[in-house]
Amino acid sequence: MHIVLIEPRFPGNQKLFVQALAEIGATVTAIGEGSKDSLDDDLKRWLTHYEEVGNVTDEAQVLGALRFIQSRKHVDRLEATVEAHILPIAKVRETAGIPGTSVRTAFLCRDKPAMKEVLRDGGVPCAQSTAASTAAEVHAFAELVGFPLIVKPRDGAGASGATRVDSAAEIDAALGAFGSGRSLAVEEFIEGHEGFYDTLTVGGAIAHDFATHYYPNVLEAMRTRWISPQFIATNRIDSAPAYVELRQLGARVVQLLGIETSATHMEWFFGSRGLKFSEIGCRPPGVRAWDLYNVGNDMNLYREWALAVCTGRTQATASRRYAAGIIALRPDRDGQISGYEGLEAMGNAFGQHLIDVHLPPNGTPTQPVAAGYMANAWLRMKHENYDELRRILDIVGQTVKVHAR
Repeated sequence: MHIVLIEPRFPGNQKLFVQALAEIGATVTAIGEGSKDSLDDDLKRWLTHYEEVGNVTDEAQVLGALRFIQSRKHVDRLEATVEAHILPIAKVRETAGIPGTSVRTAFLCRDKPAMKEVLRDGGVPCAQSTAASTAAEVHAFAELVGFPLIVKPRDGAGASGATRVDSAAEIDAALGAFGSGRSLAVEEFIEGHEGFYDTLTVGGAIAHDFATHYYPNVLEAMRTRWISPQFIATNRIDSAPAYVELRQLGARVVQLLGIETSATHMEWFFGSRGLKFSEIGCRPPGVRAWDLYNVGNDMNLYREWALAVCTGRTQATASRRYAAGIIALRPDRDGQISGYEGLEAMGNAFGQHLIDVHLPPNGTPTQPVAAGYMANAWLRMKHENYDELRRILDIVGQTVKVHAR
């Protein structure tokens, strides 16, 4: 198989997709925005060929590079794994006659109102939502649904750019932050616990699946400095009855959106009105969640993905041995990192459960709270018991402090 992968450098784990393809024997070509000389030694070893373009979301540029590659060697698959790349690459794929995620599927996984309409029509519960480009349209939706509401970009990923509005007076201020005339997704705010359901599908069937929980919900976590937010991948998905509905609806999502052979990422809420699905992506999750799944299940999902893409099958069985999670450790203020507190106590108490840790050295400029779970310091841990891992991560969040000046 000859696989062309879009942008092998960013984010940092992109090279693991290249490595997995190369190690199962595929011929791997990449199209990216950097120069060939900027490829590291690993990528130079794993890649057979590389084409540089100015912008990997520019369909004309990518199609031109792909046509050149096709003139030298038949291309079996064109793959992208980053949210912003999925739709433009689907359009290139369709123009070039290469199998893979369709334009319809990519569009539905990118346009939030259209996605939710298809899911609701197919029996998958979602928040009420609409597309709006004027204040009048948002006010009309608010009169119909009530407050609070969430306003966000139609093509946003997760909580990126999302704003909560609690009254009519807040609507205009929220819309002003997005700029006039922009089409936005507006939806009812769902109260409840938030998590995500991730799969690797092969030919429209789920081959691997994983359930992960946020503490607290993302919108709160990305806007509150003192919180050390975490998410934990459970190892109880096969044994706890509470996940049966999640898995059934997840399989329905795959069918309704026409997802074939792809990673998926599905955000969900569970509260007083039951289980409701939110954002759906036909790509792997961010924040290197696959690393946690690999540790927790004694597997290599990058290899499983490569096998699915190249052979139409997977090989491993998830062990469900560990729950695995990450906790973000926020600096106490913006500025530069000046030191850490509580690391020794944490290591002495829980070092045997540590997967890895990232501690930017003193003098490193801090990143804003909204930049995400891996923007500043973080650590990842595992434990055979999910509840115990939650307890440990809570203690870590209370014990380890990141100081800045």
